[in-house]
Amino acid sequence: MEFLVARFKNPEKKYNTVHIAGSKGKGSVSAMLTQIFSAAGYTAGLYTSPHILDFTERVSSAAGIFSDEMYGKASDLLVPLVESIIPENLPGGNEPTWFELVTLFAFLTFREAVVDWAVIETGMGGRLDATNVITPAASIITPIEMEHMEFLGDTLGKIAGEKAGIIKHHTPVFVSPQQEEALKVLTDAAKYHSSPFFYMQDIISSISSETSQEGNFIFIEYKQIPEGPVFSRPLSTRLRFLNEIQAQNAAIAAYTAKFLLPDITESMIETGLSRAWLPGRFELIPGDVPIVLDGAHTVKSISTTLTTFKKLFPGNNHLLFACAADKNVDAIAELFHSFSEITITKPGDFKETDMEKISRPFLELYGSRKVTLTINEDYQKAIPDAILSAYQKKIPLLVIGSFYLVSEVKKILVHRTGDQENLYR
Repeated sequence: MEFLVARFKNPEKKYNTVHIAGSKGKGSVSAMLTQIFSAAGYTAGLYTSPHILDFTERVSSAAGIFSDEMYGKASDLLVPLVESIIPENLPGGNEPTWFELVTLFAFLTFREAVVDWAVIETGMGGRLDATNVITPAASIITPIEMEHMEFLGDTLGKIAGEKAGIIKHHTPVFVSPQQEEALKVLTDAAKYHSSPFFYMQDIISSISSETSQEGNFIFIEYKQIPEGPVFSRPLSTRLRFLNEIQAQNAAIAAYTAKFLLPDITESMIETGLSRAWLPGRFELIPGDVPIVLDGAHTVKSISTTLTTFKKLFPGNNHLLFACAADKNVDAIAELFHSFSEITITKPGDFKETDMEKISRPFLELYGSRKVTLTINEDYQKAIPDAILSAYQKKIPLLVIGSFYLVSEVKKILVHRTGDQENLYR
């Protein structure tokens, strides 16, 4: 990546950046921060992943996707200079990966669009992530969980060490509540880099969230510390993100923005938070039979989503679940005891999965109970069957376990309704 950005005259240095890593919530925090910058009068780009329906979701702005002309301009710059690289000149002799090229494309798009700020979300980990060539104005690390262990390590401390790789010398780092093992790694990394360290659990004085189908009303009050920003009053606004954990994400996004832009008003922050949204994060598709789409795929994140889902939709519900092969299915399966119907399938063709491994704990836990359990490896049949069953029985449907599953469900819903705009927005 250093070779590539140098070849393109370092487009990532033409605007201010904020770098965000973590296991959960980094997409939401990225979207919130982008909208806060916009509400304060700045142009802001957003680089996030994965996309659900359209590739442009990955490289966008606070105002939405860029024009076709802008993407075309970045592509016209990217392709010839990449194709003309002499293979022997590539560091290590390896060709750029797809994600590296997409990251470079994002940097170029933001430069051509002349943004003031770009909020950059890591793809995986941090230390060796393609995005880690930037020199950010601030780093943010959201909650860290056991994930991608084949790449990031088999302990929480090792995974935290990879995430901590985005911390730069003398650059403030803002950290969401963490488990003790992860927190120690992050604290030590910040000390090593002489980086101001802001741990939200010690800074938030009061935080609350009240979620209904109409919105998520949040209240945040911060302690005033000598090194931190000064808020003239608590924050209170309504989020489009319905999951109650989003109050914590809003708190770290707002605090970071106030630190970077001391003159920003509380009203600007609240406006930005109220505008933020991303598909597949407790995305409610309303109707006679509500459908909730959530890409949560770890034990803790799924548990958090279920708390909000059961609060909004008590009673009988239908679960549509799929996940990648590396997930802790034994622990995840135990979370779904309140569902009257469960459908298990694959998360599409892109992500490797193991249907036997996924199915086993569900069969053991729910096979002999009064639960309608369906296991169908053919996701193109399992998805519409689950939707139809929920509609026929008039019970809400929760789709969870993988962003790739969410993507496949949205494709089917768009195909049936012909209304991508409403599903996407």
